[in-house]
Amino acid sequence: MIRLESLAALPTVRHGFFTRIGGVSSGIYAAKNCGFGSGDNPENVARNRARCIAEIANGGAALVTAYQVHSPEAVIVDAPWQPEDAPQVDGMVTSRPNIALGILTADCAPVLFADPEAGVIGGAHAGWKGALDGVLDATVETMESIGAERGRIVAAVGPCIAQDSYEVGPEFRQRFLDHAAANDRYFRPGERPDHPHFDLKGYVADRLRRLELGGVEVDGHDTVAEEDLFFSYRRATLRGEPDYGRGLSAIMIES
Repeated sequence: MIRLESLAALPTVRHGFFTRIGGVSSGIYAAKNCGFGSGDNPENVARNRARCIAEIANGGAALVTAYQVHSPEAVIVDAPWQPEDAPQVDGMVTSRPNIALGILTADCAPVLFADPEAGVIGGAHAGWKGALDGVLDATVETMESIGAERGRIVAAVGPCIAQDSYEVGPEFRQRFLDHAAANDRYFRPGERPDHPHFDLKGYVADRLRRLELGGVEVDGHDTVAEEDLFFSYRRATLRGEPDYGRGLSAIMIES
């Protein structure tokens, strides 16, 4: 498990960006696959999720995850739900103790938020589309709606695909340029003509900084390159594998 100092320093907040190490799944899902949307045995997924929460919660805690659809939508979580009842959103916030907000990723950026003074936390699934369309903004605004202040919010960006591993096509780059010409700085030339490399970490971090939060911290791992630690949709696709595991990142307020 990976913890970032900005959140680890908060006394009532527990968090973790979990690696694939230490679970019960096998094959392409080895070992700590936490995605019910994968083809893994659901019992294995449930056991892996329980192991993750046990690592961050001293007592009981309920894990909630969304049906992530690369949207800019965020919701308030007042009570746990069953996986089959999960809303189709990519951001969640809560002020309820012992509810762990879980973000599932396999190259996209998991972002965890906390305003410890207000007792409000959040989590966002920030792939390129969600980040571009405003899921980070929506998550912060939803936190504010239940008492958080953005100047106190700390945001931590977990392990995701790094620029060295993120080759894209010209139409991808054009979407960002259509949004703002200044976005060109997140692209550098690649090995193939018209196939630049995109800096998702940098883009997400700058979107967060423009929200004038209390702090932004970014993890340095590359989920594509570090196969021993992380699941990766891109790596699985390049290899022609039929499916891929999902890693979990979670944050909670301890009562």
